Amino acid sequence: MLLAIDCGNTNTVFSIWDGSEFIATWRTATDWKRTADQYYVWLSTLLKLRGIEADISDVIISSTVPRVVWNLRVLSDRYFNTRPLVVGKPECTLPVDVRVDAGTAVGPDRLVNTVAGYDLYGGDLIIVDFGTATTFDVSDSDGAYIGGVIAPGVNLSLEALHNAAAALPHIDISQPAHVVGTNTVACMQSGVFWGYIGLVREICARIKAERGREMRVISTGGLAPLFQQAEALFDEYQDDLTMHGLTVIHKYNKELVSE
Repeated sequence: MLLAIDCGNTNTVFSIWDGSEFIATWRTATDWKRTADQYYVWLSTLLKLRGIEADISDVIISSTVPRVVWNLRVLSDRYFNTRPLVVGKPECTLPVDVRVDAGTAVGPDRLVNTVAGYDLYGGDLIIVDFGTATTFDVSDSDGAYIGGVIAPGVNLSLEALHNAAAALPHIDISQPAHVVGTNTVACMQSGVFWGYIGLVREICARIKAERGREMRVISTGGLAPLFQQAEALFDEYQDDLTMHGLTVIHKYNKELVSE
């Protein structure tokens, strides 16, 4: 079985793939100080609670936090007796090209999402990921990653409002009843909610105009359904897009080795 690990700036997701489906998925806060032993105790306990006997033979890692990768490598080596495949490292080959400026480092999660999008939907995609940052990743007709856009994440914007303005409270994002708020919370919710809808719509429209072609817009991340319910912003929503991409990359590399 394959253990797929997606380490983001805020959370790290562990999923177990049996070759045809994910049989378990767990999420934990990203912490570079967490040791391999701690990861294993946490993971093995959750497996036992679910009654899952997982014979993990392979591990693949995508991480936007380089300091976390070391302990995840140790986890793989020590407890699963396998060398992990790490997206972004030379030994990990992608099934799509990356066409950006020379010397540019692209976030592994963005590459994985591009691979997943091409595998599921083909080329000419805009993939919108609502994470710590809100990212827009663009793939060419052949699936190649050709660049994108990075904007502040929704929760990051809310935290900035709260931290920078003493009178503004910490709020959760939700669709407001009216555009014009009649209290502080409603005003903030309206600004963030409708502001991000405008941001997504405008950026996607400009990408399509610049590319001069029709493009499908795919969304991922927990807040995507919230924005989709108000406006038809996306053609498809995939909650596990990144994890699917990890399985595709793992399979591609295994096939290269066996050739």
